[in-house]
Amino acid sequence: MSEQIKTLRDSAGMRWTALLLLALAMFCSYIFMDILSPIKDLMQETRGWDSTAFGTMQGSEVFLNVFVFFLIFAGIILDKMGVRFTAVLSAGVMLVGALIKWYAISEAFMGSALETWFTNHLNYIPVFDELGVSPFYEGMPASAKLAASGFMIFGCGCEMAGITVSRGIVKWFKGREMALAMGSEMALARLGVATCMIFSPFFAKLGGQVDVSRSVAFGVVLLCIALMMCIVYFFMDKKLDSQTGEAEEKDDPFKVSDLGKILSDSGFWLVALLCVLYYSAIFPFQKYAVNMLQCNLTLVEPASDSFWASSQVTIFQYVIMLIVAAAGFASNFQKKAANKYGLLTVSILALVTYCYMGYMRQSAESIFAVFPLLAVLITPILGSYVDHKGKAASMLVLGSLLLIACHLTFAFVLPLFKGSAVGGIVIAYVTILVLGSSFSLVPASLWPSVPKLVDAKVIGSAYALIFWIQNIGLWLFPLLIGKVLDKTNPGVTDPTQFDYTAPLVMLASLGVAALLLGLLLKVVDRKKGLGLEEPNIKD
Repeated sequence: MSEQIKTLRDSAGMRWTALLLLALAMFCSYIFMDILSPIKDLMQETRGWDSTAFGTMQGSEVFLNVFVFFLIFAGIILDKMGVRFTAVLSAGVMLVGALIKWYAISEAFMGSALETWFTNHLNYIPVFDELGVSPFYEGMPASAKLAASGFMIFGCGCEMAGITVSRGIVKWFKGREMALAMGSEMALARLGVATCMIFSPFFAKLGGQVDVSRSVAFGVVLLCIALMMCIVYFFMDKKLDSQTGEAEEKDDPFKVSDLGKILSDSGFWLVALLCVLYYSAIFPFQKYAVNMLQCNLTLVEPASDSFWASSQVTIFQYVIMLIVAAAGFASNFQKKAANKYGLLTVSILALVTYCYMGYMRQSAESIFAVFPLLAVLITPILGSYVDHKGKAASMLVLGSLLLIACHLTFAFVLPLFKGSAVGGIVIAYVTILVLGSSFSLVPASLWPSVPKLVDAKVIGSAYALIFWIQNIGLWLFPLLIGKVLDKTNPGVTDPTQFDYTAPLVMLASLGVAALLLGLLLKVVDRKKGLGLEEPNIKD
């Protein structure tokens, strides 16, 4: 007998539809998050942003979340107002911030009175300058200052959306395939990284004339779509509550003492610190990865009249990427072996085709775009494994080991192949795919572990605290990478000639720290019986 359907949550189709709406909204936000990452060299050439300005602007995304504690307030809003209200609010805030950033990058801003104002102001921020954490500095390009201001607002909405989606998945999937759902959501969302890497340079160079604002405008349109997705989810979630009789607002009001209960838990702190170390070695790296490849690979642009230099090849390559992702993802849900391995074969052949096209295009951004593809394939597998077998803490340890190996390979092995047109790209592809797969270990194992550590009433606040701690790293390390690049490359003006060894070693050291914390988490879990190694679905 199949499970009797009493509510939308009891219907597999409806709860996965709710997940799809949330995941698509995050997909759009991930695209905008890194929309300038693959065109760092163009930002330096057309807007005068050096690595310090670029890193400062990129780190500004999480500035308000960290230093104005907005993310903590976002968690309180989520606990007080519920998932659906916060989802729509977060999408709206992201869109407002994105519009400001688009204007800052546009030609309309250049030469305007507002540009003059930003040039002459915000060069000194009391207290923040003394502490060394100001989001602006004297000499920072006016366009970077305004873009940073918009990116701060976007970051408030984006991180609010992140905790809201996590809470929404817990609401719809608790007691069911929750790790699979969280892993699947992140797998789809991370396709946004690949989409960004392919289409941001495509729009910036469209028609043979460089205009970086077109890339940002592309992201703005997608955030409009994200807002619509959240509005549709709003009505689904409201219908669910009317069926279950659950109130969206909490009867028991939020108390500051609730945060004390969370912060006094050693297991929570280990998970939070592991999260900040791990994510700090990934997200800031994404913002520089394309430029790092440009500096370490021997790339020769194809002839302007060839197929590989045409705009059509971008669309074709993206379709191939979607086939890789869709076939690989769908293979996880096939019960018949023939269907499962048939889809896997299609996915692998499409991946090889994609990599060949990236090589022929001699494009660093299309090479790095393979980053999430292996994750799309294996994240559902890992999530299902955690649901049924457990071993979440062990997966975090494995992810840290892979992270260390990948960053050290980028730092010391990849430069050795700079003169090899084929060898360097092969090393790059393999390392990027492994790094992406290691990244998939976190959503499949870490996020579903949080409900095991805290009371259900304060899950939103717990996720907010973890995201806040994580955001400290996401603010600091883009800034540090930019500063380290400028300090270790004095006098280098060509954006494709930087030496990335020092920043990559710094990121690898974060992986070492994460590995030590992961091992400690296993010990604490065994002593305290937190259940992190136990399956989510009990027989």
